[in-house]
Amino acid sequence: MKKNTLSITITLSLIIIITSITICFNLYNNWSSKTVEHDNNVASLINTTGQKDLQSIIHEAQKNVVQISVETATSEKTGSGFLYNTNGDIITNAHVIKDAESITVTMSNTETYNAAIVQIGETKDIAVIRVPQLINQTPVEISSSEQLSIGDEIIAVGSPLGFQNSVSIGIISGLNRSFEIDDFSYDNVYQISANITHGNSGGPLINRLTGEVIGINAAGIDESEIAFSIPIENVIEDVTEWSRSVSDEELIYPIASFDMKSDPTQMQEDADYLISYFFESIKIHDYINAYTLLGSSLQTETGYTDFRKSYIYHLSIEVSESKTTYLENENQVKIVSNVEVVHVDSENEPEKRTFTFTIGYENDQLKIIELIKEEVSD
Repeated sequence: MKKNTLSITITLSLIIIITSITICFNLYNNWSSKTVEHDNNVASLINTTGQKDLQSIIHEAQKNVVQISVETATSEKTGSGFLYNTNGDIITNAHVIKDAESITVTMSNTETYNAAIVQIGETKDIAVIRVPQLINQTPVEISSSEQLSIGDEIIAVGSPLGFQNSVSIGIISGLNRSFEIDDFSYDNVYQISANITHGNSGGPLINRLTGEVIGINAAGIDESEIAFSIPIENVIEDVTEWSRSVSDEELIYPIASFDMKSDPTQMQEDADYLISYFFESIKIHDYINAYTLLGSSLQTETGYTDFRKSYIYHLSIEVSESKTTYLENENQVKIVSNVEVVHVDSENEPEKRTFTFTIGYENDQLKIIELIKEEVSD
């Protein structure tokens, strides 16, 4: 009887052990075959295609694209150009600055400077102008690769203030086009489907894949999607030699007769652009660029670290409405923007806020001299 009891006990123990092992094995297989999902509102997928984000390419390019305002003896005209080296030199078209008596360049952050002519092409529609205040600023990336092929995607960037169709997207639609316009010969240029209009001439043509400059936009056919861009590799040796051969002491920087600071309409347009550029920089997480738009007193009140902390946890920031008012007595512009912000801790529920900006001139440059942020309760 005692032996039977012992035998039953051992048998039951073995059954329990085997059953436990089987259950654990099945649970492990079931657990390991499942994908663990975790929501992270801050993290984003890494782009493994090698193609840069379109918004980032445009934003980075526009930092070094300038609007060129030219005064001649008989007229005023505008064009575009781009900073291509650390000497403050800007490439543009010769026809943009031909016969210029004064040249003013306006950066994407609305900073405005006088420029001097380094050299103008006689038969090639290229020119170089210099702005000493831009020395040591990081220039655009120039492509060192071979020419593109038909069908490759491109971006044509023009006037940074956006008044002249600042960005056009298209493809290389033709190669090795040659023709003449006025006194200039265009040899083996790109034909592109991006629209080039007055004011965009001299701006960069950018490789959509890499973000590098591959050409200088030169001419377009009105009311069509046919335009032409000079390959950068065809002229880079010329412009580099021009830059090396001229010192600042040899250049003349004539001052334009018109004063944009005395034009309230122009000031309001520039202020509107400045604030849109501020929010664009925040959206793309370029906090350094946004911070540079603040005036010195505002930067003294708020250091860069604190400024960055106030925006770094925003998942999105969208302006729903803005109102612009010119303050005549102060020669300033007040802009009130209603903004919806999605914060990392807000469970994707937008929070309403009001940004009140005061924009004015500081050392002859337009800056945000006051910024007040307020939460709006429903």
